[in-house]
Amino acid sequence: MAAAAATLLLLFASCMHAAVFCAAAAGFDEVPTVTFDEGFAPLFGESNMGRSSSGDAVSITLDRSTGSGFISKHYYHHGLFSADVKLPAGHTAGVVVAFYLSNGDVFEATHDELDFEFLGNRAGHRWRMQTNVYGNGSTATGREERYVLPFDPTAAKHRFSILWSSSSVVFYVDGTPVREAQRRRGRRRFVDDGVGPDGDGNDMGADYPSKPMAVYVTIWDGSTWATENGKHTVDYAHGPFTAEFSGLVLRGCPADASADIRQLHLGASTQRCAAAEWELMTAEYAVMTARKREAMRRFRRKQMVYTVCYDTDRYPAALPECEVNAAERQMFERWGESKVSFRSRTTPPRPLVPMMQAD
Repeated sequence: MAAAAATLLLLFASCMHAAVFCAAAAGFDEVPTVTFDEGFAPLFGESNMGRSSSGDAVSITLDRSTGSGFISKHYYHHGLFSADVKLPAGHTAGVVVAFYLSNGDVFEATHDELDFEFLGNRAGHRWRMQTNVYGNGSTATGREERYVLPFDPTAAKHRFSILWSSSSVVFYVDGTPVREAQRRRGRRRFVDDGVGPDGDGNDMGADYPSKPMAVYVTIWDGSTWATENGKHTVDYAHGPFTAEFSGLVLRGCPADASADIRQLHLGASTQRCAAAEWELMTAEYAVMTARKREAMRRFRRKQMVYTVCYDTDRYPAALPECEVNAAERQMFERWGESKVSFRSRTTPPRPLVPMMQAD
């Protein structure tokens, strides 16, 4: 009970700090959690993993010998997947902590993936959070967005959630939606500049993640790209680096473990989960109200430092799921970085290179 109250207090405080509507977090505190043994198994670097006596908290560590990580015991068709995360403090340049969904171990050439990646930084500089969406092996079409968080993620745990359905993907921070990718957008791509609807151009098609995915949690060395495109690498003299996870949520329809996973996105298997998906998407936390959309817009306006939707160097034509606002677009460089977020730099920002997927 005390832990639940503390989590609610943190949610309220982060809402207030980010100046968003606290009502956006409604419903998340009622979602049941699982212990590590109920839902997960070690993936690699088990010697660098720690578990609480109750099994509801897990730590993963990166040191000179290895990183570490764990994976859900089941693949899921759709669902809500969540964790309370505390990141390592101090000099963490090059360190990557990832909470993500993927089926890359099964569909090597056509895998789907939904990412939260937390990118370490130099001492005194803030962690960056990155989200990404891949479908059907579309890794050449990176869909990255990067943000600075409105709180210190090393001081206390905060909740990060991915809601994935057959029609949309929503990323949440402390219950507030921060990014939405719709499979088929009904709204116009350009919304304030007089350009009309796109029609069929709003469909992500095969790029939308549609095959069953497992949940992964990892920490690893991303020196080649994670901090200022590899300018600052992991310095193990500041390690080891430990991230803490608790409040683990696996609220989805598990794929049939007795069947061939490569066929589970076809026919009867997806129909079996249709009722579960309807229940998922009608839950209070999943309904995207006008108030939640306003909270999402406010978070993105204040915290987003890069978006692929305004990266015309990479994509002269916006990707199908992007809803481009002409006025907002002027706040970003042609390579997608925010103009205002780097005012403290003494040198101009370098254009981003394509990001790597979660390892």
